[in-house]
Amino acid sequence: MSLKDQITEDMKTAMRAKDSERLGTIRLLLAACKQREVDERIVLDDAAVVALVDKLIKQRKDSIAAYTSANRPELADKEAAEMRVLQAYLPQRMSAEEVLTHVQGLVAELGAKGPGDMGRVMAAAKTLLAGKAEMSAVSAAVKAALA
Repeated sequence: MSLKDQITEDMKTAMRAKDSERLGTIRLLLAACKQREVDERIVLDDAAVVALVDKLIKQRKDSIAAYTSANRPELADKEAAEMRVLQAYLPQRMSAEEVLTHVQGLVAELGAKGPGDMGRVMAAAKTLLAGKAEMSAVSAAVKAALA
């Protein structure tokens, strides 16, 4: 069963359970998937859905930071609840040590030396680790490996 099919089944389950908060978040995710499919005239595979979920989670993190700084805890709590629902659709994330090991292997493979090669290493790391690791952690590992 594809990830998109699983999300659709979860939406049906949330409807039956009358879980309106979870249902709203899942509908938002399905709408974002459909919008991307229509805009780009493609059918999303699991990797594209994971990338979309990553993007939505990043938006939630930014919103939580903004609401917290604006002293709006009720809105921050709503965003955090949505983020928890979305995180269920992400694969298991790599630990910092695993990310560093992969990045060091990429640096050696590409023969990168110094911060000037960060773009090349990040491009390769993005294709290798997309959906498996948070890109901010990958970026930090690349900076550390090239320093």
